[in-house]
Amino acid sequence: MGYIYVQPIGDLDKSIVEVTAEMVEKILNIRLKILPHIEGPTYAFDPMRMQYHSTKILKYIVTNHNSSALRTVGITDVDLFIPILTYVFGEAQLDGRAAIVSTARLRQEFYGLKYDRNLLIERLTKETLHELGHTFGFTHCELEHCVMHLSNKVADVDQKTDKFCANHQYQLNKKLSELEMQNES
Repeated sequence: MGYIYVQPIGDLDKSIVEVTAEMVEKILNIRLKILPHIEGPTYAFDPMRMQYHSTKILKYIVTNHNSSALRTVGITDVDLFIPILTYVFGEAQLDGRAAIVSTARLRQEFYGLKYDRNLLIERLTKETLHELGHTFGFTHCELEHCVMHLSNKVADVDQKTDKFCANHQYQLNKKLSELEMQNES
């Protein structure tokens, strides 16, 4: 089976990306490959909102997606938004090949609190899994413990686990099995 590529974008702590990738790799049981760091997404900056349009970054990832990758997830440090929402933790192509996740609002410092590396990694792992779940075709889950549960605020991220509910885990296993068969043929 192929890899999920992780694309660091912007001013990120390399070790945070590496540990998050290891956690996601263990949970999904899929190899992750970290790509070389690229510069921040200045092309997506909206001066009126002082934020970055996540769909523009997602479009960049899709355009530059390595066709041999199962999926590509970008991880950035900039504050993301889509026009209909004040902010987003990430965005993904539903049943597509790319996703973007931001550390900006996952950091304790964003809320005036002391830096907590472990909490940041835990939150980033959950949101990376969540957005990758969307790329596998999963919609939001009603079960609060499922990693696919909607997170409107950081407290929602903290409440859910880094695991898929039984239904989503079954769907993931089925999807990965299908992808493996496609790669073998």
